[in-house]
Amino acid sequence: MAATISYKDRNLIAVIGDEDSITGLLLAGIGDVNEQQKKSFLVVDAKTPVATIEAAFQDFTERREIAILLINQHVAEKIRPTVDRYNQAFPALVEIPSKDHPYDPSKDSILKRVQKLFGD
Repeated sequence: MAATISYKDRNLIAVIGDEDSITGLLLAGIGDVNEQQKKSFLVVDAKTPVATIEAAFQDFTERREIAILLINQHVAEKIRPTVDRYNQAFPALVEIPSKDHPYDPSKDSILKRVQKLFGD
């Protein structure tokens, strides 16, 4: 019998982003390292392989304790097909800007789905 996942079990925010974004969010209290030494954040720089970003995205979207996944929009662009395929309610996926890359609503897959839903 499959175990049901309750929204009450989801109490963490995960982040995939650049060093400045991660640092700010960690200072604000977002970030966790569990007993198995699994982090709820991934720092991405120019040398980070796309496969590492995709693996972190997959891990964060499958973990039952994560309620929200924040990802810098410019990082999401590197794995856009994977982000576009993601359609689960939990964890909620939110694309955020970074210091060097402003938010572009035309690239946000979630916003595109909402606009399609409302016929815009």
